[in-house]
Amino acid sequence: MPGHPDIILDRSSPIPLYFQVAEQIERAIRSGELAPGDRIENEVALAHGLGLSRPTMRQAIQVLVDKGMLVRKRDVGTQVVHGTVRRSVELTSLHDDLASAGQDPRTQLLSLGREAADEEVALELQAVVGAEVWMVERVRFIGAQPLALMRNYLPVDAMDLSTVDFESEGLYSAMRRAGITMRVAKQRISARQASTREATLLNERRNAPLLTMQRTAYDDGGRAVEFGRHAYRPALYQFELTLVDR
Repeated sequence: MPGHPDIILDRSSPIPLYFQVAEQIERAIRSGELAPGDRIENEVALAHGLGLSRPTMRQAIQVLVDKGMLVRKRDVGTQVVHGTVRRSVELTSLHDDLASAGQDPRTQLLSLGREAADEEVALELQAVVGAEVWMVERVRFIGAQPLALMRNYLPVDAMDLSTVDFESEGLYSAMRRAGITMRVAKQRISARQASTREATLLNERRNAPLLTMQRTAYDDGGRAVEFGRHAYRPALYQFELTLVDR
């Protein structure tokens, strides 16, 4: 059932009432009192129960929506979303990182097969344009929330991707199991607007900002063994880097 934590307002405080409400709901989310997927009581009922105006309550909820902690869904209401995934920039897969963090990743396989390499894929995999390569496309979820749309390319002689159960195993895990040892990768992080298809798959609005990453991984012999094009929901995901002075 929809609900909310006990909220105590100090009407004599200089802190705006909407901010007091948002702060206490955020504290309940971070403490686990409100769990991912929990529904929040509707704004009208919340406003009435706390003796606030509806615009004030709407403003409080919007603060948490903007922070990526709540999401409004048509016909469902307002729900707590999963916390932002912070990923160190290392040569690991998203599946492995989520699993090691106890995030219970789930994968929907969209496409798997061989196709002709376009100019960019051919360049990254050190192949000729039109050469046959493996392509696998997936949506990665945390619980019920789509997190990332991932498309990866491999040389056809690297391994047989048709034997991999992508709904239960990550790509890098399968590559290691096939005897591929990845040593280094180059990676580009950027941002762009979501296409209509991406917005639909990631439960975002059209033209919403997406965090993007392109990565080319090389094995211990210096051969390009994987090229990935990934798009992430920025409210749920961020890269984390450690910078060292030289």
